[in-house]
Amino acid sequence: MAGGVRRAPERERGAAAVEFALVVPLLLVLVFGIISYGYMLSFRQSISQAAAEGARAAALAPPTVSDRAPIAFAAIQSVLGVPCNSGYLSCVAAPDSACGCIDVTVSWDYAGDPSKPKLVYDFALPATLSYTASSTLGS
Repeated sequence: MAGGVRRAPERERGAAAVEFALVVPLLLVLVFGIISYGYMLSFRQSISQAAAEGARAAALAPPTVSDRAPIAFAAIQSVLGVPCNSGYLSCVAAPDSACGCIDVTVSWDYAGDPSKPKLVYDFALPATLSYTASSTLGS
């Protein structure tokens, strides 16, 4: 009988279900790992944007302002929606007299953040997300 449909032998019945059961957990771990890492990278980008905005705002402050840190912190809060140095967010704004610039560092305790999903492989993600931006002070 040429071109006929061939039946699978009886001993191979259910093999596809077993293969599916072996592959799906690995596939799910891979997919959720990619999603978690993408979420972390997106959050890291927000941290870097906040630090850059804080440095820019502090650099553009009038020269009569002696303490530019509150200006930087207000800009960071406007980007992230969270006040500096509260909860999981810490901010540092320090002028560098050697280069005439201000360095703004924003750090987030990513491991302790309750807003992110807790997954089995969180050990592969960084515990703290931190970014430093520097901007030349206006005169």
